[in-house]
Parts: sequence; C-alpha cells; structure tokens
Amino acid sequence: MTNKQLVVSVRPDGTVHAETIGMHGDECLDYIAVLENMLDAEATESSFTEAYTQVAAEQDSTTQNWDGTR
Repeated sequence: MTNKQLVVSVRPDGTVHAETIGMHGDECLDYIAVLENMLDAEATESSFTEAYTQVAAEQDSTTQNWDGTR
C-alpha cells in the first residue's frame, strides 16, 4: 500500500507547485482544496496524472449491469 503524500514546493517567484502521490480518482482534489484553503489561494493550473485517468476508466468499466448494459 502506497502512503498518501502531498508534495508542495514554493518556487523562487513565490508560486506554489503541489503534487499528490498515492491517491486515486477525485481523492486528490480534496487535498488540493485543503491546500488552497490553507494558503488562501486558488489553483491557476492543474492536470491529472495517468493514475487518475486509469482509476476513472476502471470505475467506468465496473458500472455495467449484469446483462452488459450501462
């Protein structure tokens, strides 16, 4: 099991870069929201990792009914 981490870097120009590790799906968004709240700031850029999209695809494939319909 991977530990959940929020890696935060403050750059020389004062901007903040944050990356979540060991989180799946929308869970990472909760951590970024807490960071924004703590810093009284708002994200100006964001992107989803490959792990996020893999989890989203897996969740979508498990929503099929027993007869194969969605």
